[in-house]
Amino acid sequence: MSAGRFRERLLDRAGLAHVTLTIPAIERLETYYFLLSRWHKKINLTGLPLDSLDDRALDRVLVEPLVAAMYMRDSAFDWFDLGSGGGTPAIPMKIVRPSARLTLVEARSRKASFLREVARELTLSDVLVIADRFETTAGRPELVGSADLVTVRAVRTDAALFGAARRLARADAELHLFATKGAPAPASELFGLTRTVELIPGGQSELLILTPKPLVSRGTQGRNLTKGA
Repeated sequence: MSAGRFRERLLDRAGLAHVTLTIPAIERLETYYFLLSRWHKKINLTGLPLDSLDDRALDRVLVEPLVAAMYMRDSAFDWFDLGSGGGTPAIPMKIVRPSARLTLVEARSRKASFLREVARELTLSDVLVIADRFETTAGRPELVGSADLVTVRAVRTDAALFGAARRLARADAELHLFATKGAPAPASELFGLTRTVELIPGGQSELLILTPKPLVSRGTQGRNLTKGA
């Protein structure tokens, strides 16, 4: 796909989702897309068709994250993306929220290498890539209670995920989960659902915004969470 065709299609799909993009943002999104396409030929970064980049793929890789970014603060804050994979949704979100301090957590070393190259090529500041499991990362004492925002997509929403997110989260943080529209909201004793957002009109994805519940102050569970055990 040519650069001109890519930009035309990006602006068309973004417009349908009521997203306005600056020229610098478009340029970085284009660079990210072509990096993703090139690396995907060497390592499996996504199951979506990147060469043809149909509407579903374009929406999922770029447009849905751009819509979700509108529900983030536009100022400096500490943000963790868990299971970052090929960099979406976090990289497109970071492009339009450049003040955020982003930590990408990806256990697979080759994908972590890709994420580092993306940050370099796009000259994104305040981006750290941790090549480790998110459960292990969340147990690091210096990171416990350090996140204002945690984002997750394409990671199983089980006790391990919620436990890691809760360890990382400050008391007033938010957890943003990308989910399939109409699917049952994941149940957790650690987070409560506060808002559900349709990402693209008529689309199949939605954003679940959750906030932390107070940690248990008695018994083993509360001690383990606060200590990252």
